[in-house]
Amino acid sequence: MILYVSQLSLLVSSINTHSHFSHTPYLSSLIYSLSLSKPIITNSSPTQIKVTNFFHYFILLSLLFFFPSFLYFIQTNFNMVVPSPTPLSTEKVRAVDLPIIDLSAQRSEVSKLIVKACDKFGFFKVINHGVPNHIIAKLEHEGLSFFAKPVPEKLRAGPANPFGYGCKTIGLNGDMGELEYLTLNTNPLSIVERSKTISDDPSKFSSIVSDYIEAVRGLGCELLDLMAEELLVTDTSVFSRLIRDVNGDSVLRLNHYPPVQVDCKDMDTSHPHDNRNMVGFGEHSDPQILTLLRSNDVGGLQISIEDGVWIPVTPDPNAFCVNVGDMLQAMTNGRFVSVRHRALTNSCKSRMSMAFFGAPSLQTRIIAPPELVTPNRLSLYRPFTWAEYKKASYSLRLGDSRLELFRKCIED
Repeated sequence: MILYVSQLSLLVSSINTHSHFSHTPYLSSLIYSLSLSKPIITNSSPTQIKVTNFFHYFILLSLLFFFPSFLYFIQTNFNMVVPSPTPLSTEKVRAVDLPIIDLSAQRSEVSKLIVKACDKFGFFKVINHGVPNHIIAKLEHEGLSFFAKPVPEKLRAGPANPFGYGCKTIGLNGDMGELEYLTLNTNPLSIVERSKTISDDPSKFSSIVSDYIEAVRGLGCELLDLMAEELLVTDTSVFSRLIRDVNGDSVLRLNHYPPVQVDCKDMDTSHPHDNRNMVGFGEHSDPQILTLLRSNDVGGLQISIEDGVWIPVTPDPNAFCVNVGDMLQAMTNGRFVSVRHRALTNSCKSRMSMAFFGAPSLQTRIIAPPELVTPNRLSLYRPFTWAEYKKASYSLRLGDSRLELFRKCIED
């Protein structure tokens, strides 16, 4: 007789009795215990033992392959969310004037302001950025139109693995949020193929997305060149060429945060921190090089440069928010810090953001330029490829620190 009943009944009981769905850690433990355990067999012939072992591993593989789909179905259809571990009402919020940089100013002054912002905050806004308003408006319209579709139609574009439509589930390791999203690889062929499940007019959708990506990638390259100039790096394209390649691993993600249903009388919907708000996308840093984000006039984005203290970012539809990613922290030898940030839902209005994550090709070697490594500032990180870092990122939870895994151990 095989004694699986107690383990499997625990899983079923957990699914039936919990008010929210956070069973991924439990499932991992169950699978791990099954993989190490051996079936308990009494009075069995060798043939029976072989059959028993077959069913042992059949159950294990079934859990591995079919449970993620079941989890996605439950989360999507029954609105189950893991609550924030720290109540928002107990957190500290500090109002800070975050840098707003006018890119139409003198180039040398702009580069100084950008580096100063990256040193202090790892974050800034840019205005007069050169991305045409009609390109932004077209993509925003396409995004809102998609998120307004009935759920069955949106599910045709999912699940996000990692590209496509996702709802509430963030990644593969149990992270959840109050949002739905659409993630696209920026490769033109990938966009064309993915558009077939997203839009009733795939050709129009892919054209609008490609135009937006081209414009925002150009802005990102310009910002990275300005950083290199101010850092006195000889090869001023050392950062920008990593995201300039159309066959790189950059990503575009449209996030939609539905409003929390409360009485909205006499409330300022631009205010990004209210006790009735919920965490839409939890605390994290971006693993890529640079993120350029544009959102509507609804607040929600917050950054943290000090543990336990959050700085609300005032919404500005005319600006792009720019933040340093893990790769840029590594390539500046720790001078720029990859800022931790999160997004809250708004109590009354829906918020939509469009984020471009500039990343290199998978085999790109990440290492700081020689000008940024000195006897007074030794190299902090060992060389690694983007593929290695991406693999580490996918294996961790959203809020985990990834870059520390690649830090050198420097002896005194």
